[in-house]
Amino acid sequence: MTPLWTLTATELVQLIQRGDVSAREVTESTLSRIDAVNAECNAIVARCDDEARAAADAIDAARAQGLDTGPMAGVPVTIKVNTDQVGHATTNGLRRQRNLIATQDSPVVSNLRKAGAVIVGRSNTPAFSLRWFTRNSLHGHTTNPRAPGITPGGSSGGASAAVAAGMGPVAHGTDIAGSIRYPAYACGIHGLRPSLGRVPAFNTSAPDRNIGAQLMAVSGPLARSIPDLRLSLAAMAQPDLRDPWYTPAPLRGPTLPRRAALCLAPDGMEVDAPVKDALRAAASRLAAAGWQIDEVDTPPVHEAMRLQLILWLSEMRIGAHDAIIDEDDPDALAIYDYLQAIVPESEPPAVLEALRGRSRLMRQWRAFLSDYPVMLCPVSGELPFDDLRDVISQSEFEAIIAAQALQIGLPFLGLPGLSVATGTAQGRPVGVQLVANQFREDILLDAGDIIAGIVPTAL
Repeated sequence: MTPLWTLTATELVQLIQRGDVSAREVTESTLSRIDAVNAECNAIVARCDDEARAAADAIDAARAQGLDTGPMAGVPVTIKVNTDQVGHATTNGLRRQRNLIATQDSPVVSNLRKAGAVIVGRSNTPAFSLRWFTRNSLHGHTTNPRAPGITPGGSSGGASAAVAAGMGPVAHGTDIAGSIRYPAYACGIHGLRPSLGRVPAFNTSAPDRNIGAQLMAVSGPLARSIPDLRLSLAAMAQPDLRDPWYTPAPLRGPTLPRRAALCLAPDGMEVDAPVKDALRAAASRLAAAGWQIDEVDTPPVHEAMRLQLILWLSEMRIGAHDAIIDEDDPDALAIYDYLQAIVPESEPPAVLEALRGRSRLMRQWRAFLSDYPVMLCPVSGELPFDDLRDVISQSEFEAIIAAQALQIGLPFLGLPGLSVATGTAQGRPVGVQLVANQFREDILLDAGDIIAGIVPTAL
């Protein structure tokens, strides 16, 4: 029999619903897989074995009584350590928060539980969830299970590594500047950044965030198949009034023209040849399925990135400066210094101008995405980076920032983005990014279904 841990969430749900396997069997298979491979990549930094077994047993008991157990009943998932899960520390990769025990679940965690998902562990993130690499002084270094010499991505690096290695078919991640889309790209899986307001989020363990983080940060799923992203998005997106940005928009919108903008070098950004090759191949798959493909340029990307960085640094200097210094994490200190060199200290009017500029850019992008319901573009301008490249020097960090323009700029606009794994190039995972108008994750997933298949596990 095929090991249960190799199956997708969609496949597992079907098996459990038919009674071919129990939720407990699926959980035990996943926990055994974690035992076998987690030490190699350090993706999961807190185990939830006893809780997972209890949740699985409750699902099996409810099924035996003919009760509804939810659309994700028995599916093993991981939760990122920057998100409240009752009884566990919301560390965000910080020693100073190792005893910050959550007394309530975050809405996204609560929604996954209601859907029947079984939480098997908590996934690693860089300190302060600050990087596209994953290492911190509390939990250590997460490596890429597909290729240890390259980054697993960040900040949801533990989440992406866990899915890639078969330690649960679905992982929860967060994305403020690529923290779902880039780890998915680096680990050769799929990752969905939902629209602002689609998935409710709130941590009772921390004060409310400043306005930039409120406008840009979202929770979403990572998985090895597009149907799994669809399944888990529906579970995550259930209402929770603790998040004032939550919007009860339908998961399926009106029919749109099957027309996509192929953007090989958005706003003039430098894009490596293998990345462009992957984009052209994805465009060919869409064209073969009847989509109209037009090669065009985009509205401003670099301006959106610049304004996002102004907000980012302004809020870090106000709300996180002392914590960064106190934590004394070498990587976080280096990245903070590099960012400050890029973004000089701003007076309050600069922040207000950034927010005003956001409205103008959003109008331009919404109009563009009305003409082209899907934009096909790079995840990054480069293939996945060598691991820990960002802390080598200021110049290396600035080269990384340039390659990540779409990772930074698009969240500034509140748009959804889908990172789709398409294969390998030069021994590294490669993929493409799909972008749509707000609350049109459905068309991203429809297009992703055409481009992608089920990704095999690593290790």
